[in-house]
Amino acid sequence: MSEDILAYASVLRLSRADLNALKIKDAYGLHRVVYGLFEETRSEAEKQASIPSGIVYADKGGDFHCRQVLMLSDRRPHQTPQFGAVKTKPVPGSFLDQPCYAFEVTLNPGKRDKQTGKIVPMRRREEVVDWFLARAEKSWGFRVNPENLQTEKIGVQVFAKGGRTITHGSATLKGELHVIDPVRFRRSFLQGIGRGRAFGFGLLQIVPFSEN
Repeated sequence: MSEDILAYASVLRLSRADLNALKIKDAYGLHRVVYGLFEETRSEAEKQASIPSGIVYADKGGDFHCRQVLMLSDRRPHQTPQFGAVKTKPVPGSFLDQPCYAFEVTLNPGKRDKQTGKIVPMRRREEVVDWFLARAEKSWGFRVNPENLQTEKIGVQVFAKGGRTITHGSATLKGELHVIDPVRFRRSFLQGIGRGRAFGFGLLQIVPFSEN
């Protein structure tokens, strides 16, 4: 990848006929379609070790006629898929040079159950906000303005995989972030944040803006 190119931003558009042909019924179905657009660069051992795939995406939904998926990747997706249409453009390295961004992100907020040891979804808005604000500064390289932070679509994502039922918490957050650690922020943007990134969580959708 050229030093001037940070990553590749793509939009996958799927018509109703595409969705039917691909048999996308849940988050796992969409995961398979998105990952199928890219050449696999990891070995089986790297997959088992949870080495990042280089792909993060967000299902933006749509209307009766079309569904859109945003994707950020370290390599170009196939530009002529069997179903759907893909448009890709490079993200320049200078894109992350700004101090402040408007953002939107759909996350999988969860906490470990003390009795079972399992991660369980967070359901209360206040709980999600506190979790997000703390994680942003501690792990993700940015600080969030709590005064204009919006939390929407709190719920769960459920699908079957390998004979098991997988349940993820889901919450969409919008607001204003200020970069406090450029190295961590770059990693957060390129690799996504939080759990469940292989299933459409964690893509930081950001737009630079001035503080003035």
